[in-house]
Amino acid sequence: MNKFFECKIKYNKVLEDGKEKLVTEKYLVSAMSFTEAEANFIKEITPYISGEFFIDDISRADYSELFLSEDESADKYYDAKLAFITLDEKSGKEKKTNVNMLVQAADMRDAMDRLDEGMKGSMCDYQSVKLQENSLVDVFIY
Repeated sequence: MNKFFECKIKYNKVLEDGKEKLVTEKYLVSAMSFTEAEANFIKEITPYISGEFFIDDISRADYSELFLSEDESADKYYDAKLAFITLDEKSGKEKKTNVNMLVQAADMRDAMDRLDEGMKGSMCDYQSVKLQENSLVDVFIY
């Protein structure tokens, strides 16, 4: 099972006016280890960046599931936190377990719709706890 890693890079980006600006961008890559994440990421990003870049940070990303879209208007990523609701058979009390998911969508409403659509087949009740835009530039899945 793949894990997800957030990779931050720094490089000199050429702006529309021809000037260069040092930028930091975040990407998500799937891999089995930090080493594989770095190798996969370098392979993916190299064709898109002219000149040098360096990986500023690689960290584990805590997503249990990704809801990605092929729709061209879905150009943003959203962090979604859901609380799965289960019933403790011994005590009879509700138990909530939080999980993090990533949703690709056009806007906040679209993100919520895509999340609900993706969760339709779930056998577990859930509540949406949080939905916020993430600054990821792209996602690379292996």
